[in-house]
Amino acid sequence: MSYVSPKMRPRFETLSVDLKNEILRRDVRIETLHDLIAVLEQIVQDGETAP
Repeated sequence: MSYVSPKMRPRFETLSVDLKNEILRRDVRIETLHDLIAVLEQIVQDGETAP
């Protein structure tokens, strides 16, 4: 189950619904901006390697 810290919630809420759902689906823990950026980079990488 994914977790977004209260201090990161405002930044998380600026994302699109689809992107938020994708992040939450990945079962990650976001406590810092670095954590959020790392998840977003992974989503981009996964999209580049998708058929």
